[in-house]
Amino acid sequence: MLTTKERNTESMLFVIIRLLRWHKPEGRLILMIPALWAVFLAAAGKPPLPLVGVIILGTLATSAAGCVVNDLWDRDIDPQVERTRDRPLASRALSIKVGIIVAILAMGCAAVLAFYLNPLSFWLCVAAVPVILLYPGAKRVFPIPQLVLSIAWGFGVLISWSAVTHNLSLPTWLLWGATVLWTLGFDTVYAMSDKEDDRRIGVNSSALFFGDYTPVAIGIFFVGTVFLLGWQGVLMHLRPTFWISLAIATVGWAWQYTRLRQPNLPNSAYGEMFRQNVWIGFLVLAGMIVGSF
Repeated sequence: MLTTKERNTESMLFVIIRLLRWHKPEGRLILMIPALWAVFLAAAGKPPLPLVGVIILGTLATSAAGCVVNDLWDRDIDPQVERTRDRPLASRALSIKVGIIVAILAMGCAAVLAFYLNPLSFWLCVAAVPVILLYPGAKRVFPIPQLVLSIAWGFGVLISWSAVTHNLSLPTWLLWGATVLWTLGFDTVYAMSDKEDDRRIGVNSSALFFGDYTPVAIGIFFVGTVFLLGWQGVLMHLRPTFWISLAIATVGWAWQYTRLRQPNLPNSAYGEMFRQNVWIGFLVLAGMIVGSF
């Protein structure tokens, strides 16, 4: 039987897991996907396994740090939003001091992993830090804060690709562009669930910026993603498996666009479409891996 102290420790660990969002793996996986796209494409489908491990652990640590930093920024805003009011810092289940300590530990883990990488990749990791730290503040001053998040996501491509090749080339930037557009697409979908709360509080989002044209903007982002991934496939002479996976992904994104144009969608639909993008991303990754041989 657990003692009171042990129960309190167990409860604290569970709250910290919620702070890191590890109870919602889709958000962690969707950051990992572009980094894995890059490392497998750059290595023609056969990257060194230790490097893949570093990429996976690095994205987990980075996304954890980003979540905590975001919650520290938004600890007074989150209680006013239905979707976020139960987050540990918003609900005061954890103190600011604990949040800062957890963020430092997560960033420290990411930093240790970065030392495994070559100098170019390491300095790209350093360059990503200000973007990650400042992203949560973007919603207060920038009309499309999801673009800042997309650029932060794009660093995963640059870091992973250069970790294999020691340089950045045209295929790198095509994949970076595809990642930025894809992220803009699925994160704008996600932002639609908070649109009314964001308007009432007075913070910015891409869903508010594009207004009635939000589904069209998302459709354009997904079309751009398909175009750049297709260009990548041609440039790298990827095999038919990649094209099959891209075709299926295109159908999935087209279906989401069609659904977004329907009136009065429930908020749960936006979270569902966000999660679908995780599966779409992994499908494209599988096509890239097999199509590289």
